[in-house]
Amino acid sequence: MKATLAALLVMGSTVAHPAGAEPANGARPVPGTSPVACHGALSVKDGRIVGQHGEPVTLRGMSLFWSQWAPQYYSAETVAWLARDWQVDVVRAAIAAEGTDSARQHFEREFAKASAVVDAAVANGIYVIVDWHAHRAHPEEAERFLTAIAARYGHLPNLIYEDWNEPLRDGVEWSRDVKSYHERVLGAVRAIDPDNLVIAGSPSWSQDVDEAAHDPLPFANLAYTLHYYAGTHRQELRDKADAARAKGLALLVTEFGVVDADGDGPIALEESERWWAWDEAHDIGWMAWSIGDRDESSAALRPGTAPAKWTESDLTEGGKLLRARLRAAASRNPACHASAPGIR
Repeated sequence: MKATLAALLVMGSTVAHPAGAEPANGARPVPGTSPVACHGALSVKDGRIVGQHGEPVTLRGMSLFWSQWAPQYYSAETVAWLARDWQVDVVRAAIAAEGTDSARQHFEREFAKASAVVDAAVANGIYVIVDWHAHRAHPEEAERFLTAIAARYGHLPNLIYEDWNEPLRDGVEWSRDVKSYHERVLGAVRAIDPDNLVIAGSPSWSQDVDEAAHDPLPFANLAYTLHYYAGTHRQELRDKADAARAKGLALLVTEFGVVDADGDGPIALEESERWWAWDEAHDIGWMAWSIGDRDESSAALRPGTAPAKWTESDLTEGGKLLRARLRAAASRNPACHASAPGIR
């Protein structure tokens, strides 16, 4: 694997663009009052994600639902509404890589969805995570998809890569299974895009960050994702995360819920507040699951909701809570967010 990584890194600027991934035409203008205008290119310093001025950046936003099941929200209208009305810093495109109707079987279709989200994020001056949304290892397909994204968009500061959403728990070990996967996939990404932030998952649905801390990856500008659902995960998981932080790992919560881990159940408000307090105390960004209209309490939207221009009646109780939280956070940093009208 070391030899393979070395070969990839030597290829550097000579890597051919994968099919369907023509590079975008140069740098694009950044909206003046926006998160990307404020913070620029992100990097990792002293166990924290920082902006171009070296100050910690706490990204707050929303994850879209699985791309094959909620394609209507992989649109410019949805991303623009989230940027303007919900005041997000970041949106996460959960590109489905499981089942028989995913990016593994329909590369061009899912690449078009990811591209639509990235283009809209750039147009609105927010960050965007392209998430290879899988529970099992598909390194060849992940490498093909994310290097195509890197070839088209790797020159833009908006882009963040997440190469394995949630490795499973049973029979999965960090050093044996997950680390080698990241070395292959992120190594290939780094051969094209050496700078933009990359995010690595860990076993047990991206909760074993303490295990990763004992045998970390060799890449710069790397953070590890931590996933939690407030109705299920409590102080024990925060303790694991603190152990990882103590060893120098930067963390980013690319997926969390205010309900149970099965995506349903009542809102666990008290525990959600504990998690938010912990996130904010350590400059750890968070993306809530999810912008989708599935009939479950983790969905922010009610069934049948349009791609944009949502009214209060379109939002679930969780959606109302998350929108209010995001707008409150943005209001504390007006230089990075244009003011937005209230909901209808």
